[in-house]
Formats: sequence, C-alpha cells, structure tokens
Amino acid sequence: MIETDWVVIVVSAGLIAFLAWYFFGPRKSRLADLRDGVQEVEVTVKGGYSPDLIRARQGMPLRLVFDRREGGECTSHVVFPDFGVDQALPAFQRTAVELIPAEAGEYGFACGMNMVRGRLIVEPGPNGQLQRGETPTKERPENAADREEAGLAEDDTEAADRQAEIRDLSWRVLIGAVLTAPVALAVMAHEFFGATWVPSLLLDRWVQLALITPVMFYAGWPIHRVGWLSLRHRAAEMNSLITIGTSAAYGYSLLVTAAPGLLPAELRDVYYEAVGVILTLILLGRLLESRAKAGTGEAIRKLIGLQPRTARVRRDDAEREIPIAEVLPGDLVIVRPGEKVPVDGVVVDGRSTLDESMVTGESIPVEKEPGDQVVGATVNQTGAFTFRAEKVGAQTVLAQIIHLVRAAQASRAPIQRLADLVSGYFVPAVMAIAVVTFAVWYVAGPSPAFTLALVAAVSVLIIACPCALGLATPLSIMVGTGKGAQAGILIRDAAALETAHKLGTIVLDKTGTITRGRPALTDVEPTASWTADDLLRLAASAERSSEHPLGQAVVTGATERGLPLTDPSDFDSVTGKGLSAAVEARHVLVGGRRLLADAGVPAGSLEPAADRLAVAGRTPIMVAADGEPAGVLGVADTVKDDSLDAVAALQQLGLQVVMITGDNRRTAEAIARQVGITRVLAEVLPQHKAAEIARLQGEGRRVGMAGDGINDAPALAQADVGFAIGTGTDVAIEASDITLISGALAGIVTAVRLSRATMRNIRQNLFLAFVYNAVGIPVAAGILYPFLGIRLSPIIAAAAMALSSLSVVGNANRLRRFTPPSLRPTAEPPAELPVTVETGAEPAETADPVCGMQVDPATAAASLERDGTTYWFCSTHCRDAFTAQGPLSHSHRSGHGDD
Repeated sequence: MIETDWVVIVVSAGLIAFLAWYFFGPRKSRLADLRDGVQEVEVTVKGGYSPDLIRARQGMPLRLVFDRREGGECTSHVVFPDFGVDQALPAFQRTAVELIPAEAGEYGFACGMNMVRGRLIVEPGPNGQLQRGETPTKERPENAADREEAGLAEDDTEAADRQAEIRDLSWRVLIGAVLTAPVALAVMAHEFFGATWVPSLLLDRWVQLALITPVMFYAGWPIHRVGWLSLRHRAAEMNSLITIGTSAAYGYSLLVTAAPGLLPAELRDVYYEAVGVILTLILLGRLLESRAKAGTGEAIRKLIGLQPRTARVRRDDAEREIPIAEVLPGDLVIVRPGEKVPVDGVVVDGRSTLDESMVTGESIPVEKEPGDQVVGATVNQTGAFTFRAEKVGAQTVLAQIIHLVRAAQASRAPIQRLADLVSGYFVPAVMAIAVVTFAVWYVAGPSPAFTLALVAAVSVLIIACPCALGLATPLSIMVGTGKGAQAGILIRDAAALETAHKLGTIVLDKTGTITRGRPALTDVEPTASWTADDLLRLAASAERSSEHPLGQAVVTGATERGLPLTDPSDFDSVTGKGLSAAVEARHVLVGGRRLLADAGVPAGSLEPAADRLAVAGRTPIMVAADGEPAGVLGVADTVKDDSLDAVAALQQLGLQVVMITGDNRRTAEAIARQVGITRVLAEVLPQHKAAEIARLQGEGRRVGMAGDGINDAPALAQADVGFAIGTGTDVAIEASDITLISGALAGIVTAVRLSRATMRNIRQNLFLAFVYNAVGIPVAAGILYPFLGIRLSPIIAAAAMALSSLSVVGNANRLRRFTPPSLRPTAEPPAELPVTVETGAEPAETADPVCGMQVDPATAAASLERDGTTYWFCSTHCRDAFTAQGPLSHSHRSGHGDD
C-alpha cells in the first residue's frame, strides 16, 4: 500500500507540472497576412480561438475574420476592451472585426463571458515607424459607417439566437430531469433512508447506465463539446471543469458496471445519479442564467427599437414613403402628429412639440419651429412639420448613442483587472487542487480511499465557478451604461463610470452650464414718471434695428410680455456707448452712462438702480427719452431652472462644487450666490482653465469638470472625469468622458449616483464570486472532514456552482431598477452666503486682438470682457475698434453700458 501511495504522489506531481506547462507554456503565434494594405487573420471559434496568439503591425488596418463553428452563449461575442469593440458572433457564420492598432503593445480579447481568451501583439516597425514603406491610414476603416449601420440591426439576430438557445436548453433540462429523477430518487431513498419500497429495477446498474447515458451524451453535449475543445486549445473554462469531473465519474461507473472484477469489492460503487444530477443542475442554472442575461442588453435593444423603419419624404413634388436607410442629406421629410422623427435635421416649415425624453432623458416636451434642430427617434406630438435631413445613418445622434453605449459596454473597468488576473489562473489552479485533493484523500483518507478520493476531486472540479468571476464586472457595466443612455447620459467607457464615484470636487463652467449661455432681460426699473411697460416698449422699439445680443435680449423680453413694438427711425449706433433713435416722435437713448452724459442727460437719478443691478451681476442699460432719464433695464445670462437644485444635490452627495468663469469677480460672485456655490474661480482665461483644474487636483482630490465640451476641451481632458454639456444634435461625444445630452446639470447628479450604484453592484458581485470560491473549493476538497466529519457531495457542489453564477447575474440585473430620483426643490440661498472668489492668474503678456501688439495686462490702456473672456488693449482706440468690429460684433452694433 505504501508503494501505491508513492506512485499516486509521484503521478500527481507530474500531472501538476504537466498542467503548468500545458496552460502556461510557450505557444505558437500567427502573423497577420498583408493583403491590399490591410492585415488579415482568420480565427476559428470552436471551444476557443485558433489561433489565440496573433501578431500584427502597428498603424495598419487589421481585419480579424472570426469563423464561429458552434452555438451557445459562451462565445457568442468577442470583446476587445482596449479598442471599445464588442462584436456579436452569430453561430456558424463568419464575422469580420476591423481595428486600427495605433500603438504597439499587447492587447487581450475574450468571449462575452470572459472565459475564452486570446492575445493580440502589435509590433512596431523600426524606430516606431511602419515597415516596408507602409503608410498610415485614416482613423477608421472605410466601411466604418456601414459597420455602424449593420450594428443597429445585429441585436435582432442576437436576440433570435438567444431565444433559440433558451429553447434548446429547455429541452435538454427537461430530458435530463425526466431520465435522472427516477435514478436519483431511488438511490437517495435506498442509501440515505434505507427504503425497501424502491423498485429493484431502478437500482440495477445496467438500467441506471441506460437512463443516464442519454443525459451524459445528449443533455450534457454542449458542456462536453466546449469543455474538450477548450482543453485541446490549451485553454480552460467552466465547461472544462464540469467535463473532466462528470467524465471521471461516468467512466469509473461504467468500468464498475462492465468489468466489476477488475476492482476490489469495496471500490465498486457507481455514481450515475451524481452524473445525471450534476449535468441537469448545471444546465438548469445555465437556462436561468440565459433568461436573466437577456435583460442586461435591454438598453441597446430599446435604443435600436426607437428608430422608425420608414420615412415620408418629398421628392419630385410628390410624397414617398421609403425605408429609412434610403433617406439622403437634403431630403425634405414630412412628420405627422404621433410619428417618430426618422433622422436628424432642421425644421423648414410648420410648428410642433416633440417628446425628446428617449434621447435626452428630459420628460418635458420641446417646442419646435422653423430653424430648430430635430433629432431622430424623438416623437412628434401636436402638429405636422417638414424638416430638411442633415444627418442620416451612422451620423445621427441615435446611431452615435448606440455606438457609444456599445463601446462603453465593451470596455474594461480598472476594478476588473483583479478578476481578470484571477480568472486567467483559476481553472488550471482548480485542476491542480483537484489532483492534490485526490492524492491526499488516497494517501491519508479512510477506506475506501480510492472512492472517497475520486468523489472529493470531482466535487472540487464541479463546485469551482470561474463563470461568476468572469461575469462579475462586465454585466454590471453593461446594465449601468445602458441605464445611463436611457437617462440621456452617455458614458464613454467603464473607466469613466468607475472614476465618477471617486470624485470629490465638481468644477462647473458658468456660461452655458450653470447659466443658459445667452443674455435675457431680467429687470425693468422705470423712473416715477414712467411705467415699466412703457419704458420697456420704448427701449425695445429702439433696439429692433440693433443686432447686439443685449439689444436682442431687450426685444425678446418685450415680445414675451406681449408689448406692441414699432419700427424706429433715425437709428444711429454710437460705438462703445449705445444707440439713439426716434420712436413714436420721441428721441430715445439706450446705452451706458457716457452715452447719456455726452447727450447732456442728467443720469444721477438712475445711478442707484444701475449700481444695484451691477452688484447683482446684471448689465445695466440706461434709457432716456427727450432728454430726460426714463429708467434702467437689467440684462444678464440667466441661471438655468435646475442649477440651484442640482448644485444642492451635488453638495448633499458630499461633493465640493466650484464655479469657474472668465467673468469679473462681481458678476461671478453674484451668480455663485444665486445657486449656492461658495467657491469661485473668476477671471480665468479659457487657455488657463486646465491649469486651474490641475491646481485643484494638486489639493489631493479627484476633480470632475463640466463644460460645453468644445471651448473647454483642455480642461475637460485635464479633469479626472470630463462632463460635456450638450443639447440636441450638438452632443460633444469626442470632447468628454461623460456627455449630458439634455444640457441639464441634473445629469451630473444622476451620473454620480449611477456610478456609485454600479460600483457598489460590482463589488457585491466580486464578493459573491470570490467568497463563494474561497469557501466552496476548500470545503469540497474536504478541509472540514478532520474536524467536523463533513464531506461535500458532487450533487450539492453542482447545485452550489449553478447558484453562484446565477446569483451574480441576478445581482447585476438589480441595477435595471435604478431610477434617477427627481431633484428636490431647494430654498434660495441666503443673501449673505459667504462666497470665496479666487481670480485666475493673469498672463505675463497677451496680444492685443486688434493690432497684435504684446500687452502687459497690468499696464494695459484698456480691457474688455465679452462672453466670459477678457481682452487687453494697447489703447482705447483698439478697444473701440474691437467693440465695433471684433469677432463678437455685428454691423450697426450698439455698445451697451460702459466698458
């Protein structure tokens, strides 16, 4: 017996060494073939990737043709997380995946369940250059748009494949249960309860063999086929463990049944019932898992389902209903009440209200009139209108959203690296543990040692669940990014989603983020001899010929109040000061202090109101009629409706909220006090915003930056997470980590809450997977037997294994219940709210925008602030010229207020 023990020990050690070489030893790689300037490799998908180690050249288009020769869920997708690619691989079809490996390095790819893996090694040319005169190509393959179009429809095929798999699994589970139940019940009743009523026929080993063999080779065929093929590819995953375990139990039972004389009497136990129950339970768990996973892709399917199938266009003076794929830019598209807008464009005729909630996440309908942008997939509500198609196919907002969500779901969060590292070594380690378990039980276990050793080894193989580890992070990321898209929040990748939950400071750009980004009339303060309506009507009539934004704000304010306006005469724009005009036989002056002073109008009575408006962050506009002061109008970039509530919600989440702006201290402080912000970075030039973000990061906190995604691009890139404020078709996808389609600050609140919920869900999944395996494998190996006499049956191990994977999937699906809570109304901040204003550092020198001369801001002759940017001038002449003809000027522009 001692000699036999040594043989088992030596064989076990040799087997472990073989496993280490087999799974981790050197492998042959395949260099991509170069055909017509495109690198191409064909990869066979059958239980693994062949080849699974691919070498390609840097900077050249790479086409990987995946020839999938199997069905099932495991390899139904291939994911390249570093390239943001998640490509469905239909069963028994060839599918091309096109990449441009711009940087040298090693990139992993894996199946959708993260168990079947491969590696792509990108090799640089000499000195980092391309080889043999190869030229770099454009950023995306020529057929990228075609691929995007195809991507909008591929989920239909995938959903059909999933339903077919669910039907197939249902049949296999049914057959396994029907054939296994009599054997399992009979054995349990006889062995554990000593029942005498059990039919002897069911205890006959040949009958059990006849009943369980179809379960082994038909019901369990999907498991065995993938398991053996994976082993042949020197890869291993969940199916491999189950296959080895059940094959060992079935083979041993078959030997005992067919040739019992070859074994001692005490080793003649059979395990047919264990084989049948294990395979049936695993298949049942996989069936439930497939049904649960069907919900994780719901967001993509809903987005795709938003797009209408046809469009009604006007061509050759006739209306035609054509497939949406045939709509061309420039087509006039007609939309009737209740219909969906087919593509993106601009309204040319008619008015209506549109429900844009499916794209922006905002439930309030939006009014549309000629000149307004419309977005494909939004729903027309009240009236009919005609619009000109501008963006079609892959260029529409909906297509970009779908593309971005797909890329985000394919990306890999930093937290997943630990799971990936463990998963890569998990299956070989479990096999090694099973070998050690067999050897220990055989050498040191009680009699019958061989039987107990076999049962313990099989239990270790069965209970291990690498699937749970592989699914822990990707499923949560898939659900989280999908929920974000439904709320109008586009998350670029999993790393951004993970980082958002760590943010400690949110920096908000003022113009267009906290405020609306356009001036509006806020105050009308007449003198005692004028009414507010008369004052506003007179000033707005005078401004009708002005193209200055402040003048237009006055006209818009009067129109919204329903005041009748008249056309002015004798209109004259006074550069840098304001305008004069004749309105209703009155000589009207609209502008700043100097305009009234030059005209000899005593403006002393208007000074208190003007100063009060200036302190409040408004631009005061003085009005005089017939040489007498009439009143003061206040114009300002007004705060968005939800800014106050959103800032309060961010602060309640424990975030420090900072406002950054190019405005002067007084205006910045006034806006900050309106929305409850206590720290302000004012007078910061656009080119210096990134430096201010870096300075905040230097304080030891992770910083998120919210801006328009274009002018603030450097600051967005510097921030740990950049939030782009986009509206309608102006989605700044390329300028940020997270894009808020609606432009509402509430989206930042939702994004942070979603990030925290997703990361909490991922940590729960990883806990379930790690703790289950950390506890289950030692128990299955028999670590408790010396102390408590507990051994784990392979049947119980199979049930636990199925439950572990299902628990991870079910927990990830809980994220689908995430609903962004509405912002709570917040009381107006107190007028004495303490606000700390820090001014940005002025540049040592800057160029005069008119003459180009270098000017020191400290000694500049004049300065001017426009739309959040401060300009310095070498002389007042240059300043006045800039005011009249600068980049923000228009012809006949009136200069409102003093500079």
